[in-house]
Order: sequence, then C-alpha cells, then structure tokens
Amino acid sequence: MTNTNHMYELAVTRDFVAQHYLTVPDPGAEGNVHSHRYAVELRFAGPTLDEYGYLVDIDAVNAALDSIEKRYRDATLNDLPEFEGTNPSVERFARLLGDRVENAISEPNPTQFLVRLWEGESAWASHHRSLDR
Repeated sequence: MTNTNHMYELAVTRDFVAQHYLTVPDPGAEGNVHSHRYAVELRFAGPTLDEYGYLVDIDAVNAALDSIEKRYRDATLNDLPEFEGTNPSVERFARLLGDRVENAISEPNPTQFLVRLWEGESAWASHHRSLDR
C-alpha cells in the first residue's frame, strides 16, 4: 500500500542561452531577436521510492536535460517547428520542455512533475502536470 501522506521531491537544474522574438501586437524591443539566459528546473514528486531509494534516477534526468540543452542552446526559438505559428513565451516554452522530459523519463515513482523556467534573473514561468504511469 502506498502512503500518500508524504511526498519525496527531487530537482535538477540546467542553464543555457537561447534567442527569440515576441510576435504579439506592439512587442516593443522584445519584437527584435534577443537572447535570454534560461535556467530550467525539473522537479519530480511522488510518495514512493524504488528498490535503491530513488524517486527518479538523476542520470536519466541529466540525460533529458542534455537533450534539451542540445536542442535549444544558441537556437532562435521562433525558427523551431514546435514554436511555429506561436508566440514563444516563457510559459509555452516551459510546457514544451515538460513534454520533452515526460517523454524521456519512464520511471514509475514520480506522480507529479514541474518545470520552472527562468528567463533571466527576475522572471520565471512554470508548468505542472500529473504523471499517470
């Protein structure tokens, strides 16, 4: 029986630089291509650990982050198919990163997952989801 009165959490972070430009009406200077130092935090939560005492394997999370970094480092987000026809907001980017990580991590212990994406030092967005495994 799983004890749902407590939760374990594990978080791993990574940073990279990418560019974008906003496509909203009257974007001001943000309508020009500009860079951000993004910092992504992946946070997993769940009530159980595996036989080794892990909620999720940190090496698997780092492999997912390696893939993310390879995909987005120094890229212009607007030029990538996943942003086609959309405004590349930090909120949308956080959700897309969550999609990539959820597809890469298959471990059964985490039941919740959060992506927090910092767009510089003072602004961030997050995307939270339940993991049905």
